[in-house]
Amino acid sequence: MAVATPVPRLEGFDHTLPFLREGYDFISRRCDRLQSDRFLTRLMLRPVLCTRGAEAAEMVYEGGRFTRQGALPPTTLRLLQDKGSVQQLDGAAHLHRKTLFVDLLMNDRAEDEVVGLFREEWRRALSKWMRRPQIVLLDEVHLVMTRAICRWTGVPQEEISAEEMAAILALMVENSGRIDPSVLLALMRRRKLERHLEGLVRSIRNGQVQLPPEAPIVQLARFRDFKGDLLPEKTAAVEILNILRPTLAIGRFIVFAAMALQEQGDWRNKLLGADDAAYEFFAEEVRRLYPFFPLVGGIAVANFEWRGYPIETGDWVLLDLYGTVHDQRLFANPDNFDPNRRLTWRSQGYDFIPQGAGVTSRTHRCPGEQFTVALMREATRMLVEEMEYEVLPQDLSMPRNRMPTRPKSGMIFSNVRGRAA
Repeated sequence: MAVATPVPRLEGFDHTLPFLREGYDFISRRCDRLQSDRFLTRLMLRPVLCTRGAEAAEMVYEGGRFTRQGALPPTTLRLLQDKGSVQQLDGAAHLHRKTLFVDLLMNDRAEDEVVGLFREEWRRALSKWMRRPQIVLLDEVHLVMTRAICRWTGVPQEEISAEEMAAILALMVENSGRIDPSVLLALMRRRKLERHLEGLVRSIRNGQVQLPPEAPIVQLARFRDFKGDLLPEKTAAVEILNILRPTLAIGRFIVFAAMALQEQGDWRNKLLGADDAAYEFFAEEVRRLYPFFPLVGGIAVANFEWRGYPIETGDWVLLDLYGTVHDQRLFANPDNFDPNRRLTWRSQGYDFIPQGAGVTSRTHRCPGEQFTVALMREATRMLVEEMEYEVLPQDLSMPRNRMPTRPKSGMIFSNVRGRAA
């Protein structure tokens, strides 16, 4: 049983500016300094309880204690999830719609299909990369991802090309944690894509567009909520985006995998000819070590007590995802890259939580982890076994206050060529 300890409060009225300066490290630095896994402060003038660790993850994700509604800044919500999406639902409505995403994304057949399409698109792109003096890997992977996921879902690539769609989806991810004018452009481009998808949903429903009934976009268009009603066209379009956009975002993890191959010892040679398990453990350690989304928030929907501290309805709580997977009490030498930890998303626990905690089918844990690891595994295999390239001097620094961050250069490859058999 956890021992109740006092909850420290940061000095000063509001800490929004330090949070924007420090980004990923803001919560953990203060937890370390205060020798506490929780503290009280204000962000954007709102009182908030900041937390980290496995116990905090269980508190936030289990028991239906929190809603995601109102837990994110409005622009972040619009770019990443949007109102009415599965992430914004609670209780029976959330579980009913979450079942659709679990059924679509978390099975071996879907994984094999997506990985196969991704492999085809990567090889097609590789033949073009070999004719160019250099490529920016992040941009190229975004396009590969977009083409593959559109083919899998059934989203046509004619009226809005894969290139344009990749650019729109990338804008949404890039600007999700920002507060400058570029957010407005991202929101405008998102709305254009939403309107296009709304029309596609309408055409599927009235029979103007004929697609196989098992196509994910058809299943989303025809899905009925827990009351038996079809989703509004805009909501169905939002949920289609909630497959397209997160899949493109996996491109960041793939770039981090390329960085790990470049920076982390002799792993390229260790992986050459390895089995799926070795590549998966490599991918999982990339997910743990490299920074993706930093935290998740919730608004309490009931009064309860956590480790002696009363949390009341309406209280805002933040869970430090990045700090938890870098906690030395949970992961020995957390700043070292070590695939021999043999981590796996299948554990569904509260310590290895780069994309959320708990059991996916009953919590807000991301249902796309299986796709994420499978696509990272396949991309790493392509980088190791099917191509060669040079990484010339470039700026691979990743600003800690940019969320989600990425290497400034986007990871530039020069002299790309196929690997000799």
